[in-house]
Amino acid sequence: MEHELPPADGDENPASPPAESSPTATEVSGTELAKLKAERDTLLDRLARTQAEFENARKRAIKEQQEYRDFATADAIKSLLPVIDSFERALQAKSEASEFRSGVELIYKQLQDSLAKLGVRAIPAKGEPFDPHYHEAIEMVETADAADHEVIDELQRGYKFKDRLLRPAMVRVAKNPGK
Repeated sequence: MEHELPPADGDENPASPPAESSPTATEVSGTELAKLKAERDTLLDRLARTQAEFENARKRAIKEQQEYRDFATADAIKSLLPVIDSFERALQAKSEASEFRSGVELIYKQLQDSLAKLGVRAIPAKGEPFDPHYHEAIEMVETADAADHEVIDELQRGYKFKDRLLRPAMVRVAKNPGK
């Protein structure tokens, strides 16, 4: 857009209309400036609202994720409560050692079943070939009774949750130089 400069003193152009009847350059730019400021204010307002909506959506997603985790945790805990009840009953019972042992074995089985329903599985170790993804070697034992790199003893059982390793099995591994 071209802006006209006001004529210099004594340099009036008779073909142009008088300066009072047409808008001056400062009036046009002032009107245009007001429109641009209004448009800027509108865009800044939209930006602020969009940022607020995004922040609210982010907070809502975090809250929903936490609620889902809490729900899943509560569900897992509910499945373990009967095991706690069984332990309490076993501790209150006055019985012989053999009966107490069989009761504890039943509780152990109940706990294993509860964990299996949640997707927790024990990692097989003894007699298996050593797998560093699932076994943690605590000791290498020289022996002719087992194949080289075979797990000969499980010191602590390892567990997986679905396909995710929770804890590796701590094992002793055979070292058989003859094989």
